[in-house]
Amino acid sequence: MRTSKFWSLITISVAAIATPLIVSAQSTAPTKDFAPAPPQTQRLEEGEAPAVTIRQPDTQKKITEKRSQGKVTEVKVQTGKTTYYAKPNDTPGAMRGDGQSDTNRPVQFEVGTFGGPKSATAAEPAQTLAPAPVK
Repeated sequence: MRTSKFWSLITISVAAIATPLIVSAQSTAPTKDFAPAPPQTQRLEEGEAPAVTIRQPDTQKKITEKRSQGKVTEVKVQTGKTTYYAKPNDTPGAMRGDGQSDTNRPVQFEVGTFGGPKSATAAEPAQTLAPAPVK
């Protein structure tokens, strides 16, 4: 029993010593493969500028305030195509310094409106058939 442990210990030791030698011998094989040289670059002629007109968006702001008894109840802000409303947070019973007593609540964006003014091009008359001739 003692002899089998001794031989197994020697076998494991020899394998542990030989493994790094085998790996290092394989990794030191010379490789002479070089990457090809990069291709030469050529100067290209510049073409014409694109015929595109970039229009700056309307950046004028229009602010409208609604007041009731000298107190602001709603603020409407229009910037270009964007419209949003800011309203104060009048929570009854909230004390100053509470989490509920914040002075403003998040703004509300106007996403879409229905029944707005119709454009003149959309109001074309519908095509109708002429009445049948009477016999």
